[in-house]
Amino acid sequence: MPLPPALHPQPSHRQRHRALWTLAALALIALWDALGQDPLLARLFGSASGFPLREQWFFVHVAHEGARRLGWLLVLLLALGVWWPLGVLRRLDTGERLQWAVSTLLALAAVSIAKNLSNTSCPWDMTEFGGVARYTSHWAWGLVDGGGGRCFPAGHASAGFAFVGGYFALLRAQPKAARICLAASLASGLLLGLAQQARGAHFMSHTLWSGWLCWAAAWMCDIGASLLRGRFGQPAAHTAPAAS
Repeated sequence: MPLPPALHPQPSHRQRHRALWTLAALALIALWDALGQDPLLARLFGSASGFPLREQWFFVHVAHEGARRLGWLLVLLLALGVWWPLGVLRRLDTGERLQWAVSTLLALAAVSIAKNLSNTSCPWDMTEFGGVARYTSHWAWGLVDGGGGRCFPAGHASAGFAFVGGYFALLRAQPKAARICLAASLASGLLLGLAQQARGAHFMSHTLWSGWLCWAAAWMCDIGASLLRGRFGQPAAHTAPAAS
């Protein structure tokens, strides 16, 4: 049953714009893969003797372990914030807070599931960088590269990318905060991915695909939340700007 115009969950032009941006990002990432850019970038940080920054203190204890713990702390605060909101969460209704928390968990789950199903090994496992595996495209399904696998996409980068769902949750009530959240999520995910790239833990494509998966999970969650609001006759109390 079609929804009345007044209760339609999202302007169709906004969803078209998001679909175009999402497909454009997908095409660019696929092009990066097709052109084989991963080894070229990895060679900036590693050689046949390995990756000099693999055990560097800052990259290990701050950019890796510290960032991972901070990410899970933020996830916990988002979950608790559904019922006991603090800061910017107070400006959202319960549904929007729940959407942000759920979209973050879905993004993390999507990356984790894909990672655990992957046969792709890490750069430091490759023979070119002193390991035992041979470089193989992560789209070569069923083909084992000789390494440990489970390195695609980048799980660590998702500690930043996963919070991109805040953009959708905040957009109706706080459009400026939504854009800040989007920029912060993308920047932090990319920086975490670069830190792991420097250590030899991931190729750049692993980070790019992690970001795309997190965005797609958050967008799908937003579509579902918007449909539920319209289905139960509870349109968002805030008016979103025309631009996405």
